[in-house]
Amino acid sequence: MGNDKKLNGHPKKLIVIGGGAAGFFCAVNAARLNPNLQVTILEKTSKLLSKVKVSGGGRCNVTHHLDSITEMAKRYPRGQQFLKKAFHHFFVKDTIQWFTDRQVKLKAEPDGRMFPVTDSSQTIIDCLLNEASTYQVRVNVNTSVEALRKLENGQWELQLQNNQTLRCDYLCVAAGGYATADKFGYLAKIGHTISSPVPSLFTFNMPKNPITALMGVSVPNAQVKIVGTKLQENGPLLITHWGMSGPVILRLSAWGARLLQEKNYDFTAIVNWLPGSNENALREEWPALRQKLSSQKIYNKSPFGLPSRLWHFLLQEAGIAEETRWAEVPGKEQNKLMKLLTSMECPVKGKTTFKEEFVTCGGIDLQEVDSNTFESKLHNNLFFAGEILDIDGITGGFNFQNAWTSGYISAQTIAGRAV
Repeated sequence: MGNDKKLNGHPKKLIVIGGGAAGFFCAVNAARLNPNLQVTILEKTSKLLSKVKVSGGGRCNVTHHLDSITEMAKRYPRGQQFLKKAFHHFFVKDTIQWFTDRQVKLKAEPDGRMFPVTDSSQTIIDCLLNEASTYQVRVNVNTSVEALRKLENGQWELQLQNNQTLRCDYLCVAAGGYATADKFGYLAKIGHTISSPVPSLFTFNMPKNPITALMGVSVPNAQVKIVGTKLQENGPLLITHWGMSGPVILRLSAWGARLLQEKNYDFTAIVNWLPGSNENALREEWPALRQKLSSQKIYNKSPFGLPSRLWHFLLQEAGIAEETRWAEVPGKEQNKLMKLLTSMECPVKGKTTFKEEFVTCGGIDLQEVDSNTFESKLHNNLFFAGEILDIDGITGGFNFQNAWTSGYISAQTIAGRAV
């Protein structure tokens, strides 16, 4: 894309490794802020902005409508303090303004997630590609970087997969989250410490658990705890044919990424289907409930507003026969039902990670990166943006906000320096 840009006959060059959200945001902003920079994006696959394409069910969850930096930072299991500083330079309001200035309006949904008003991720992709074209950013796909070398003149030399080499004055690594530590090899070789990657944002597998027969049933609010840990979250829960998913499960998987990996994804989840209550409180309420509904069949309707399929499943698990009236429920079965409603034990064995939504916990150690510039503290003119860093957020637009923030600050630093 575009022609060479000249700076006294020698254009300063920026190479960005990675054609995802963070890489594009760094590239297009650096090229815009400093017209003398010659900017190239190297993407190892044939696809650009692939996560942007599939995120939010193809709508692209661009960011989250939180206006407090402190509150926003709390949504990152890793990278909280680092981002707290970075958000002072580029935050949600800046993201919204950036896209608005390019005729891409965003809207906030009741849960705070923000999407383009078109409800199409293509809008975001087209905007970023258009910026790249406008500011003559070159984009090379199917280009994999194998090694980096700092030259005596301060430039970076990149060795590509076909033994070709490229040189640049500034380098931004925005290659996304790698699934395995060995993929970080080219960065470890230049002295950077890698926090080993483990999956974040995954669903819980419950093989042979009868609850999987309820696949498709969702509950707007459930509380889920992990036995033997402090992990506990509330939120929408979805039952799937392999176990449990939904925001409450994805949040738990993010906060517990390392701990659950240590357990080899073999643990017990306790589900409270009535998160405002507990077994003791329910026991106190029960006599009045039983009296009020005494002549009605217990299967007819859940007084707790639970989906009927789930309610029937819990009654069956408690051993309550279908024709039973409220007044006739035996004490033993009644106690079992109360326990199932407020603390149902669900053994988990394994996880399911969706490739397109894949997020890793781990990456470049944040102690080796400047939160005001996103520059490496070990090497001048080496920058990092996005998920390559040991930063990850829960689901809801937080990982993209990290991409925009880190990409923009890197770009601004580079653009200001390339004079």
